Amino acid sequence: MIIVNPTSGKEEGAGYVQLALDILEEQGYAVTVMETQREGDATLFSTAACEQGYGMVVSIGGDGTLHEVINGLSGEPDCPKLGVIPLGTVNDFARAIGLSLVPEEAIRTLASPGTRAVDVGRLNERLFINVVAAGPIAESVSAVTSEDKSRLGSLAYFKEGLKELTGNTPNRLTITHDGQVWEGDSPLFIAALTNSVGGFERLAPGAAVDDGLIHCFVIKDLTILSTLSVSISLLLGNLKNHKDVEYFTARSVTVESAAPMGTNVDGEEGPVLPVQLSVLPRHIRVVVPKEEPG
Repeated sequence: MIIVNPTSGKEEGAGYVQLALDILEEQGYAVTVMETQREGDATLFSTAACEQGYGMVVSIGGDGTLHEVINGLSGEPDCPKLGVIPLGTVNDFARAIGLSLVPEEAIRTLASPGTRAVDVGRLNERLFINVVAAGPIAESVSAVTSEDKSRLGSLAYFKEGLKELTGNTPNRLTITHDGQVWEGDSPLFIAALTNSVGGFERLAPGAAVDDGLIHCFVIKDLTILSTLSVSISLLLGNLKNHKDVEYFTARSVTVESAAPMGTNVDGEEGPVLPVQLSVLPRHIRVVVPKEEPG
């Protein structure tokens, strides 16, 4: 089953379907194409693929489409393997697992016999594949429209995020992780399953898609004066050692706030705190490029 978001990739998603069809049919698949029209469609289609015994589900779209697709995959032994064609604004998961960001090359990967079992996160009763963020910046990124994503690409997120960098007030957070507690003021909390968040592929250089861990960052100060140094730390892959950052890894995390605070989940609007996070180790098999013999 191919699940395609026609608004992804500056509304070029549907144009790649035929290429994917050709590759899959060459591999002997009978292919069904499902096009999303509204929020939640990709999850419904993915659930149907599990129930009807499909061998593979292919997500053509961005991280938001992929988020919906994995929420429909059961993780049972006969669950379809997952193919990913990244057409979104950032494509963090594709970056993390080593897929090409060139759609034609990613489509050719569908013929690969190789798969990799990857971790999936649980946020309350839903799944996530890449990142959960909480705080004013996370809320502002959720407000980016599909039209702005198509028109501005990743600049759309930058534009919204800048609005929150001035005058934001810290929020009191209580974070419980694997039996330990951190409490303090923070304008931004990030929980990542991979090394790529917001297109920064060195947010957590040590993170792997199958290490069974949530990599957590508590930003303690994000004023205009400290933003430059945080950015440099991001680019150098050294954010966890920044003086205004608390870093830890965990298998389960609970995040609570004194005041109402929204979240962003895989680039889309998430629930208001409190939230409970955990890891489902190696929960889904993803098609990856075949390794060339050394």
